[in-house]
Amino acid sequence: MKIFIPVTVSPRRGRIKLLFYVPPTYPTRDPDRTYPAVINFHGGGFTIGSAADDARFAHTVTTENGAVFVSVDYRLAPEYPFPTAVEDGVDAILYLVEHAGELGIDSNNMVVNGFSAGGNLAFSVLLRLNDWLSERPAILDAEENHKEGKNVTRKWSPSKIRAIMAWYPSLDFTLPRYSRKATNPRQDKELPNILTNLFDASYVQNYDRDRQSPYLSPAAAPLDLLRGLPDTIVLFPCQWDGLAAEAEKFRERLEHDRGKKVTYRVIPEARHGFDRAPNPFYSTSKRARYYLQACGELRSIFASP
Repeated sequence: MKIFIPVTVSPRRGRIKLLFYVPPTYPTRDPDRTYPAVINFHGGGFTIGSAADDARFAHTVTTENGAVFVSVDYRLAPEYPFPTAVEDGVDAILYLVEHAGELGIDSNNMVVNGFSAGGNLAFSVLLRLNDWLSERPAILDAEENHKEGKNVTRKWSPSKIRAIMAWYPSLDFTLPRYSRKATNPRQDKELPNILTNLFDASYVQNYDRDRQSPYLSPAAAPLDLLRGLPDTIVLFPCQWDGLAAEAEKFRERLEHDRGKKVTYRVIPEARHGFDRAPNPFYSTSKRARYYLQACGELRSIFASP
C-alpha cells in the first residue's frame, strides 16, 4: 500500500511517497482498531535509496510486533539538498498524525526509526517538527474514531512519539569526514572515500553555513533542543564504522545531560550497513538476530504506559 502526500513544509513543492507494510490482520481490521506504528527513514547518504530498501526489517516488525511500518520516500540530493529530506520527514509525520484514524494508526504509540542517513533523520526530523509546531499558534489536531462512529479531535504534540531507534546513524557533520573515519579500528571496512565524499557534497551544498545546524548535526544540537526528543532512545552502532564514535558521544550527552534512557547495542565485528551486504554468501544470522532484538525493544516500548 502506498500513498502520495503533498509537500507543505519545504518551499520546494512536490509530492512524497509513503510506503506501508501492514500486519496480516490489517486489511480486515475492525474500524475501531488501531495499530502501533514505526515511521522509517531509509539510508543512502541522503542521495540514493528508496522507501523499499528496508523491506526485510519492515516484514520482521509487522510479523513480530503487529505494527504498521511506514517508510518515507523523502526526496534525494543533489536535486533536493539539505534540509529538504528533513522537511519531507516533518510532512510525513504531520500527515500520519492528521490521518491516523482513517489509517488505523495509534498516534500515541509511534516510534521513529532510521538506518544510516535515515538514522540522522530519525533525530533531525523530530527536532525540526518541534520547532515547526512551536512557530505556529495552533497545536496539531489528530482525528480519532470513536465506537459511535463519530470523529473528534484531541491535542497532539511530538512528545507523543514513544521512542527513536537508529541504526549506525550519521549524527555529527561538524566533524570532517576524514576525522570521523579515523576513529574506525578497521579502516579496511570503511566505505570508499569517493562514495562518502559524493554523498556529503550532494546533500550539504553549503558546508560552512549548514554543518552546525541541529537539523544536520543532531549530536551537536544545543541541550535545550534535545529536551524535546523522546525519553527513550535505542541505538545500534556498528563496531567497524567511523560513525560509531559520534554515536557513543551522543549517547553520553543524551544520558548525562538530558536524562534520556538510551539502550546502546554495539553490533560486534560489523561494518556500516552490515544488514544489507550484497554478497550472497554473507551470513544473514547476525541481521536476523539484531532485527529480532530490535523488535523486542519495540515490544516493550509499545506496551509501556
